[in-house]
Amino acid sequence: MDSPVTTTPAVLILLGPPGAGKGTQARMLEDRFGLVQLSTGDLLRAAVAAGTDAGRAAKAVMEAGGLVSDDIVIAILRDRLGEADVAKGVILDGFPRTTVQAQALDALLAETGQRINAAVSLDVDDAAMVDRISGRFTCGSCGEGYHDRFKPTAREGVCDKCGGTDMKRRADDRAETVGQRLQAYHAQTAPLIAYYANKGVLQSIDAMGEIDAIAGALANIVQEAMT
Repeated sequence: MDSPVTTTPAVLILLGPPGAGKGTQARMLEDRFGLVQLSTGDLLRAAVAAGTDAGRAAKAVMEAGGLVSDDIVIAILRDRLGEADVAKGVILDGFPRTTVQAQALDALLAETGQRINAAVSLDVDDAAMVDRISGRFTCGSCGEGYHDRFKPTAREGVCDKCGGTDMKRRADDRAETVGQRLQAYHAQTAPLIAYYANKGVLQSIDAMGEIDAIAGALANIVQEAMT
């Protein structure tokens, strides 16, 4: 395992639309560099479960059917960044989503002398992504993942791994829905791309290739960012 020495914990941001492979790549970076992936959803759930001040505030908002404010998310992130397991650094997935959130994150990191080491955009071809995501399905019994074209089952409707026949498709993996999600992502993220490019920390990777090739390119960026 690579173990670069840093004086302060590294902060990396993964930008990419649904299906770009952020989760897969983040797990590989965790294993290789000892980083910790932090997603907004996981942060909120953990804070609520722990009953922290920020967690209680988030719970009240969610139970009322509202959207958790940026201030609450930042407060939860502040608490999380103070925990011992993130000593080497973190990979932020799903936050920030807007330039206002990015500015708030910069202010938070400045409190402890940290900064964004790299913001990595996983670039995709929209048409290919629609094809990639809309063909996905999983075995309802064991969770094994398949794809209509790229990874079909050996016998139609029967899981190769466990023999189950309960195949499931996510409602939001329909081609029309995927296309809408991609459009929303690009509209929302374009300002962030410009924001981090102007700060000189933006890197881009072609996320349409093989997983291992993407992982290698990403590891090179992270290695440099952490030294």
